[in-house]
Amino acid sequence: MVAAFVVFVLVAGAVIGAYFGLLQLPGWLASRRLDRRLREVSRPAGADLPETPSFVTQVKKGPLPAIDRALGGANSSLTTLIQQSGVHTTPSAIMVAMILAAVVSGLICMLFVKVPIFWIIAALFGSFLPYIWLRHKRTQRMKKFEEQFPEALDLLSRAIRAGHAFQTAMGMVADELPSPVGVEFKKAFEQQNFGLPLRDVLDQMSERVPILDVKFFVTAVTIQRETGGNLAEILDNLAHVVRERFKILRQVRVHTAHGRFTGYVLMALPPALAIALTFINPEHMNLLFTERMGQMMIFGAIVMQTIGYLWIRKIIKIEV
Repeated sequence: MVAAFVVFVLVAGAVIGAYFGLLQLPGWLASRRLDRRLREVSRPAGADLPETPSFVTQVKKGPLPAIDRALGGANSSLTTLIQQSGVHTTPSAIMVAMILAAVVSGLICMLFVKVPIFWIIAALFGSFLPYIWLRHKRTQRMKKFEEQFPEALDLLSRAIRAGHAFQTAMGMVADELPSPVGVEFKKAFEQQNFGLPLRDVLDQMSERVPILDVKFFVTAVTIQRETGGNLAEILDNLAHVVRERFKILRQVRVHTAHGRFTGYVLMALPPALAIALTFINPEHMNLLFTERMGQMMIFGAIVMQTIGYLWIRKIIKIEV
C-alpha cells in the first residue's frame, strides 16, 4: 500500500510539473528573444563585445512560475513573508516544499501508526513546516535588526553632524553595518538614487521591516523634512529610547523565564511519557491508536496541550 501511494505521488508530481513546464515554454522563449534583441540594440555599432547580462530587471523565478503569478507576485502575503525573512526563495518553491513535507510526514506516520486518520493529521502538520520555518526566520531576522538598529541611528546622526546629507548617511550605514540592517538601508539608498522620492523609500522600508522602532524613525524623518529641526538630535534621542526599551525587555525576559520553562516542560512531558510507555508496554499503548476511545483521548490531549501552551505564552508575553 505504501509503495502504491509513493508511485501515485511521483507520477502525479511528474504530470503536474510537465503541464506547468509546457505552459511556461512560450513565455520563456519570448523572454529570451526580448533579452537578445535588447542586447543587440544596446551594443555599440561594429563592436565585438562579449555577451553581458541584460539591463532589464530580472525577477527571481521559482520551479513553477505559474504559481508565483497566481499568488499575486510581489504583492502577496507569502512574498512579503519571504522578503522579511531574508530567505532567497520564491512562493512556488515554498509551495513545492510544503507538498513534499506533507508527503514525507504522511509516509513516516504510516510506518509507525496504522490508523489512517493520523496519516492525514501528520501530512497536514508537515505541510505547514516550511511556513513555520519562514516565520521563524522572519522573527529571528527582525530581532537581529532591532539589536543593530540603534547603531544605525548613531551612525546616521554622526554622519549628519559631519556635514553629510541624509541620503549619503544612509549609504554609509549600508556600507558599514552588516545584514540585516545594512541590507535594508542599501535597498533604501539604491531606491532613492534611482529617483524614488525619499518619503516613498522610507514607507517601503517600514513595510519590509514591520518594527515599531522603524515606524518611529520613518515618522521622525518625514516630519523633520516637512517642518525642519535638528535631525541629528532626533536620531540620538530615538537611539537612546530604543536602547532603554531593550534594557527593559531583557529584564522582563528574566522575570518570565520560569513561566517559559514551565510551558516547555508541560508541552514535552506527555510526548516523552508516551514514547517511554511505548517501549515499556507497547500493547498497552497500542490501544490508544486502535480503539476509538483512545483516538478521542489522543485528539483531546493534543487540543488541550495546544490551548495550554497558547495560554501560558499569552500570560508571559509582555509588550514593552
